[in-house]
Amino acid sequence: MNQLGKKILEKIHNDGPITFEAFMDMALYEPGLGYYASEKIEIGKAGDYYTSQHLHPIFGALMGRQLEEMWEIMGKPAVFHAVEPGAGTGHLCMDLLNYLAKREFFDALRYVIVEPHPSMREKQQKLLGDFSHKVQWVSSLEEMRSISGCILSNELLDAFPVHLVEMEDTLREVYVTAENGRFKETKGDLSTPALSGYLEEFSLSFPPGYRTEINLRIKEWLRAASGVLSEGFIVTIDYGHPLQEYYSEERNRGTLMCYFRHQVNENPFTNTGDQDITAHVNFSSVKTWGEEYGFRTLGFCRQGTYLVSLGIDEMIAELYKNSKDYLFEVAKIKRLILPGTLGETHNVLIQYKGNKAPTLRGFSLKNQMRKL
Repeated sequence: MNQLGKKILEKIHNDGPITFEAFMDMALYEPGLGYYASEKIEIGKAGDYYTSQHLHPIFGALMGRQLEEMWEIMGKPAVFHAVEPGAGTGHLCMDLLNYLAKREFFDALRYVIVEPHPSMREKQQKLLGDFSHKVQWVSSLEEMRSISGCILSNELLDAFPVHLVEMEDTLREVYVTAENGRFKETKGDLSTPALSGYLEEFSLSFPPGYRTEINLRIKEWLRAASGVLSEGFIVTIDYGHPLQEYYSEERNRGTLMCYFRHQVNENPFTNTGDQDITAHVNFSSVKTWGEEYGFRTLGFCRQGTYLVSLGIDEMIAELYKNSKDYLFEVAKIKRLILPGTLGETHNVLIQYKGNKAPTLRGFSLKNQMRKL
């Protein structure tokens, strides 16, 4: 067992069984040892998974176009902050800034990466060296105060630690204990009243044997975002479903998944600190809780539909029309939008805080906000 595994075992030995949420938090974020906090993390082709930003630079260019539209809606303020928590290796930022570098909006743009882990921040700074004058780093959202602009999250919320629950005679929570030096689960009483409150808030009831996840940290994150953003937008791009799909009868084992060397498994108790652990996002909770903190939902749809609406065909023509690798580029770009790709598995939700009534091009073809 590695150092992180031993540290978790020691905590269980000293404190007794820990919630799965606490286990997932240590597995992913324990300083220097957790999956996202370790120097050895690799994301992309060489790592355990890839995101839209690793498939093609056009994704970042389109996000730049989205930020530019938001800046125009807000009346072209002299300063527009783009804040990216969970920026990974920094490729989205690089592709976005490369696209915007010669546009009017670039002078107003201030890009901020929220990165608490020194090893990841070092990788980002190395990649973004040419834009060192344009990008700044903070360790948490709370370090910022009263900005206008956009908070941009791409596959962030699915990495928040979740509570695992299962319905028996009453709702029970999954805890992690150990036996013969190996992690195993056990069930116990709910660790916080907020879990039963979640079921009440979203009118949920589960049949016996039904297992799922509850992500309470999304609400904490939206609260922090509200404290930072005086006017502007939140863009959330992630795996996930509206409430009724997330907690459907067919999805009775939840959505928890692990990624290790581009292979998917359902065992979070192996490869501790060396594999990613994720759970899909209940986008209805993002909408509902966002409204509590002053954010109005403007649109929701599949990533593929959103990128097509945003003008991906125009962007292809603008960037690659005369390229000798045109067909090769288009083949890669298709993996951002077509069924069976990230275009179908990922959704886009955009929220707004302010006094205007924005209409965004990305939802002009289809807006499925009513599903939330």
